[in-house]
Amino acid sequence: MILIIDDDNAVAISLLLLLRQEGFEAQTASSPSEAIQFVQNSKPELIILDMNFSIETSGEQGLKLLEQILKIHATVPVILITGWATIDLAVKGMKAGAKDFVSKPWSNTQLLQSIRTILSLSQTKTQSISRKKLNEKYYFDNIIGEDPKLLQVLETVGRVSTTDASVLIMGESGTGKELIAEAIHYSSHRQKKSFVKVNLGGISTSLFESEMFGHKRGAFTDAKADRAGRFELAHKGTIFLDEIGELELSNQVKLLRVLQDKTFEVLGSSQTRTVDVRVVSATNRDLEKMVAEGTFREDLFYRINLITVKVPALRERPGDIPLLADFFVNNLKVIYNRPELTISKRAKQWLQTQPLPGNIRQLKNLVERTVLVTQKDILEVEDFSLQPGVSTTVQPVVKQPETGIMTLEEMEIQLIRKALDFHKHRIARVARSLGLSRSALYRRLEKYNIPYDAES
Repeated sequence: MILIIDDDNAVAISLLLLLRQEGFEAQTASSPSEAIQFVQNSKPELIILDMNFSIETSGEQGLKLLEQILKIHATVPVILITGWATIDLAVKGMKAGAKDFVSKPWSNTQLLQSIRTILSLSQTKTQSISRKKLNEKYYFDNIIGEDPKLLQVLETVGRVSTTDASVLIMGESGTGKELIAEAIHYSSHRQKKSFVKVNLGGISTSLFESEMFGHKRGAFTDAKADRAGRFELAHKGTIFLDEIGELELSNQVKLLRVLQDKTFEVLGSSQTRTVDVRVVSATNRDLEKMVAEGTFREDLFYRINLITVKVPALRERPGDIPLLADFFVNNLKVIYNRPELTISKRAKQWLQTQPLPGNIRQLKNLVERTVLVTQKDILEVEDFSLQPGVSTTVQPVVKQPETGIMTLEEMEIQLIRKALDFHKHRIARVARSLGLSRSALYRRLEKYNIPYDAES
C-alpha cells in the first residue's frame, strides 16, 4: 500500500490514478491528522508526502509530519513532493530521513522509477549467499575474492544493480571501485546501453561543461565541430563519476542540476535537453568531512548517495591475497608463454602479511614486476622481497626504483605490447588477460601511444 498525503484533491487523485494504472495499491490522506491516524493503524510500503498544507511555502509542515511519521514507523520510505521546491528544503528532508525529493509538476516516468527503486531496496531481505550463486546471478566475473566482507559488498551491489538507485562507492585507492561500478551496470537492465566513465579529477574547470554536456560548433575558440558530452553519450545507460571528491565547487553546482532535474544545456545552445542515466559515483575521500569543511556541497552529497557501498581495503581481507596473486600469475602465464609459472605456498603466506597500502593495484604491480625480473617458474618470498618498496623485516615504503630496474609505466607498456602480440590485437582477449576492462585498456593504449588494430 502506498499512502499519498496531499491536501490538493486534484494532485492526490492524479497520483492515485497513476499508481493504480501501474498496478500499485494506493490510498490518499488530505491532512496531517488523517495521515497520522492512517499510519498508526497500518504501515504503508511507501509514502508520498506533500510539504505544505496551507498558504505557507516553507515546507516546515511537511518536515514536521515527516518526523512524526518516522517516529511511528522508522523504516517506512518517504518521497517528498512540493510545488515550492528548493535545494535547501530537499537537503533538510533527506537529512530528516526521506528517501527522495520530487518537484511539481513531476515527471511520471521519473516518479515511478523512484517508487520502484525505493520499494525494491526496502523489500529486499539480506540473506547469506555463496560466491558461486552471486556469480550465477550477477556480473561479478572480474571481481576476485571470497572474504565475507567482500561477499557482503557484492550482495549489496547485486541487489542495488537491479534498481536505478544512485550509488556512491567509497574506498581507498586501488581497491577496485571501478570494477564494482562496472558490475552494477552490467548486472542491471541498462547493461546493453552505454557505460560511460568520467574521471572528474582529470577535467579542468574550464573544460567541465564541454566535457560533461557537450558543445556546439563555435561555442568557444577551439570548438570547430559539434561534440556530444558524457551525459548525452550515457543516455539510457550508466555514467560513472570517478573521483567525485576532486570536483571543484563551481562545477559541483553544474553537476547537481543534471542529477536533480535530469536536464542540461549543450554549451553554445539555449535548448534544454532531457537525459535518462543511472548515476554511480566513486571517491577515496571522506565526503562527509568535506561537507562539514565546506569543500563539498551538502545537496550534491545527498543526491549521489541513496546507496553507499564501502569497498574493504586489501588488508581487511588478507585471505583474498593468494586468490588475487594466482589470478595475476595465471594471466601472466599466457602473456609470457610460461605455462609452469606459479607462486609457492610460503610466498602466498608471506604476501598475506604485507600491508600493501596500494591495495589490489599494488599487489598486481608487485606480482608483475617479480615475474619480469625472475626467470624461475616458482616464485618465492626472496623473489618478491627483492623488489623496490618491499622488505621481509620492515613495513613496505614507497621509494624510487633502483637503477637498472624498469619503472611501473615501462613495465605496463611492455606487458600491454606483449599481450597485444600474443593475442593478435584481439582487444577483448588482451583486456581479459591483463585483468582490465576494455575501456581501461583503451585508455592505456591512448596514454602510452601504443598502436593497435581498432577493428579487432
